[in-house]
Amino acid sequence: MFSFFKKKFLSSSTPAAEPLAPAPAPEAAAPAPQVPAAPAVGAVPPAPAASTTAAEVRAEPSTPSAPPAVAATQTAQTPVAAPAAPVAPAAAPEAPASTAWGSGSLIGSALVAPIEIPVAPAAPPERQKWLDKLKAGLGKTAASISGVFGGSQIDEALYEDLEGALLMADAGVAATQLLTDALRKKVKATGVTHPTALKNILIAELTELLQPLQKPLVIGEHTPTVIMVAGVNGAGKTTSIGKLTKHLADSNASVLLAAADTFRAAAREQLTVWADRNTVEIVSQEGGDPAAVSYDSVTAGKARGKDVVLIDTAGRLPTQLHLMEELKKIKRVIGKADGTAPHEVLLVIDGNTGQNAVAQVKAFDDALGLTGLIVTKLDGTAKGGVLAAIARERPIPVYFIGVGEKLDELETFNAREFAQALLA
Repeated sequence: MFSFFKKKFLSSSTPAAEPLAPAPAPEAAAPAPQVPAAPAVGAVPPAPAASTTAAEVRAEPSTPSAPPAVAATQTAQTPVAAPAAPVAPAAAPEAPASTAWGSGSLIGSALVAPIEIPVAPAAPPERQKWLDKLKAGLGKTAASISGVFGGSQIDEALYEDLEGALLMADAGVAATQLLTDALRKKVKATGVTHPTALKNILIAELTELLQPLQKPLVIGEHTPTVIMVAGVNGAGKTTSIGKLTKHLADSNASVLLAAADTFRAAAREQLTVWADRNTVEIVSQEGGDPAAVSYDSVTAGKARGKDVVLIDTAGRLPTQLHLMEELKKIKRVIGKADGTAPHEVLLVIDGNTGQNAVAQVKAFDDALGLTGLIVTKLDGTAKGGVLAAIARERPIPVYFIGVGEKLDELETFNAREFAQALLA
């Protein structure tokens, strides 16, 4: 390739030497393509100055003496090809233009307008290990949704299959309709034609839908920060309190536990085990009134200078109105011990309950005024899409999500990470 452009460069430089050569010289050079030696002999007698001038011109860029002599010989042979020289360089720029068009993206011309998909930064090794567990727990749902994008084109059948997959993932009608409508608009606006690109758009749209749920649990604005934890039977309240205690202890926060679940058998003993594991103090009364235990715990937390007081309450169904009224009473009594408390009211929901979790959130929020959620058991048969339904119908922050029983298997919620795990 280099020799091709070098030859054209030399041929383009010969017109400067043409006025010095006599008229017979071009005719003598005509047979040059067939017999290179004959024109060289005939060209030297008529125009000795021409070869010298050409050699001097070529000697400027290169110092060696041998190459200019060769260049002079080539210059004498190329005047006939000079008219064709401008055509070749004109065609050269066209090749890179077509190459650049073909290398725009993996799917060629499927994108009319570019779509920016934010790339999440690399997670630390500990976080990445937990994310792998989350992806494994949501693997069935992810496989079901991702299977929709296995085709080669975007059509109405794909949208129908996607709606069915989202509904089966417990995303709910409202969230499913919102996501599919957003996808249709993006496809129309950007000209996307490949299902893989559509999946990337879905991840971005789901992240945007879940973003209001991503908020941190703030500790330290009040001393102590009183956190009241509620939930239905078997959702994992006491276990979540134990894990949350470890999180707070790892952040150098002093914690006091309150065993206000005085109905369930061995509930007090279970919370005591968690207190021993995390080496924190606990306030409990055998057979005591839940509201009285809560009051004593807040008072003790203030007297002992604790950073956090975690109050465990008995599990109850939102349809059991008398138990919901008792829960309201506990909240009122806590307010008597500290006028600003409780500062956080958390609801623990089981990720396996599907759309029933949305009903629980609404019922407990109406009764207590929830400030945050903890979603548990996402490592089993949980489908995960219920968070999209919650974000659409009752967007209460999700502080933590759990994927197992171990202490380190409760982590903060991240909208982007959860969307990628659900659609991996």
